[in-house]
Amino acid sequence: MWLKMLMVLGMTLAILIPLLMIGGVIDERQTYRAQAVARIARSYAGAQAFSGPALVVPYEDSWVETEKDLDGTVKRVQRREQGRWTFFPNKLDVEGEIVPKVRKLGLHQVRVYEWKGKAKADFAATIPADPVLSADQVESGRRRVIGRPWLSYAFADVRGLRNPKLRLDGAETTIEDGLGARDGGGIHARLAVPAPGSSLRLQTDLDFALGGTESLALVPLGKNNRFALSSTWPHPNYGGSFPPHSDDIGDQGFRAEWQVSSVATNAQRQYLAGSILPTVAVAGDDEIGNEPGGDINAVQVTLKDPVNVYSQADRATKYGLLFVLLTFVGFFMFELMKQLRIHPIQYGLVGLALAIFFLLLVSLSEHFAFGLAYLAASVACIGLLVFYLSAVLRSLVRALGFGAMLTTLYGALYGLLISEDNALVLGAGLLFLILAVLMMVTRKVDWYQLGGSAPKRVPDPPKAEALRTPVAQAAGAPPDLPPQRGE
Repeated sequence: MWLKMLMVLGMTLAILIPLLMIGGVIDERQTYRAQAVARIARSYAGAQAFSGPALVVPYEDSWVETEKDLDGTVKRVQRREQGRWTFFPNKLDVEGEIVPKVRKLGLHQVRVYEWKGKAKADFAATIPADPVLSADQVESGRRRVIGRPWLSYAFADVRGLRNPKLRLDGAETTIEDGLGARDGGGIHARLAVPAPGSSLRLQTDLDFALGGTESLALVPLGKNNRFALSSTWPHPNYGGSFPPHSDDIGDQGFRAEWQVSSVATNAQRQYLAGSILPTVAVAGDDEIGNEPGGDINAVQVTLKDPVNVYSQADRATKYGLLFVLLTFVGFFMFELMKQLRIHPIQYGLVGLALAIFFLLLVSLSEHFAFGLAYLAASVACIGLLVFYLSAVLRSLVRALGFGAMLTTLYGALYGLLISEDNALVLGAGLLFLILAVLMMVTRKVDWYQLGGSAPKRVPDPPKAEALRTPVAQAAGAPPDLPPQRGE
């Protein structure tokens, strides 16, 4: 019996090899999907981020200095120093609907979207007055010239931007391309030159459509920020630095709203330090965002895929060893209790059939819905095993019993896969239930007798009184004694 138990353990460990190979196939298919996502992002638009508006006012200080050259000659040199003031909105209101779409590349489907965005902002900026100059500064001819300000809007991937329309105080204005990495890739609009010490009060309205892949991030640059996003996609994943203030998720989609104050975020300081856009990524792709300055606080929404066939298949393979072990334990119990002889090759073939289920699941789920693929792979493997075991176990009833056990296991595994939040507690409960059933079934089994190693009990020698026959006892004859050695 102990030799058979070691054989079962060895066969179980041997099945790890095909299970690991199937896990490698799943990883490879995940890599192919990530490449498909990256290719679609390059041809359409990547994961998107939106930042702005910011009001930038450039200026230039100039003065004349005297200096000596190598010959000792004194000469006057004109110096210039450029700077900029950046103002953020007092109130920023960004909203819009995310319209999900699906693009296919080969067998893979990638979620893209078009965001119909609206960004409203109110500015109340005071331009610094000319500095008070000392006598030396007056003598040097120091003066300050203010340039033309601009409103800056940044996008992670400007290729997805369509039909932007900007209104300043209700009047539509001309939009130009972005000013480079320092202001983020996007658009800007020029304003009139303000006077020193003047106040700029401005109301901006930007309407646009923005295409992207899977993810959208918004930067709270205002003193008071409100973001409202809605979509018909029923599986959002909220990320970033702030959770939604309120959200409503249902079968018809979701709606979420954020209220973020400038005192709760470092976004303005990070923007001034050079972090214009957050780094965002799509599944399997490199990070997409602005390079200079690192990251910035933002809110983020990802259109999550509720059924990622590769991640679910990978989770299923983690239970593959348990399936094989339970099946082998069932074989072992039948072999001992029913006095059947099951060859190690038969153990191995059944284990391989159980392992092939996971490969079938991955391949079929690339063409059908995951539930249908799981059902087809289960029916195929259970049907094959029932057919094979009817001969191995020498009984169709026993084979059907094993088929019922496997059906229960596959059903329980499917419940674990579709219940991500409760997978651990369900898995622990399933293992406890299996162990409890196994202990109840075998609680009265005499393992020594099944193993053929039960000690033989030597009967007690018969008593002399019990061996006398009635006639002998009546005649007073001595009782029959067991023959002595040598007789």
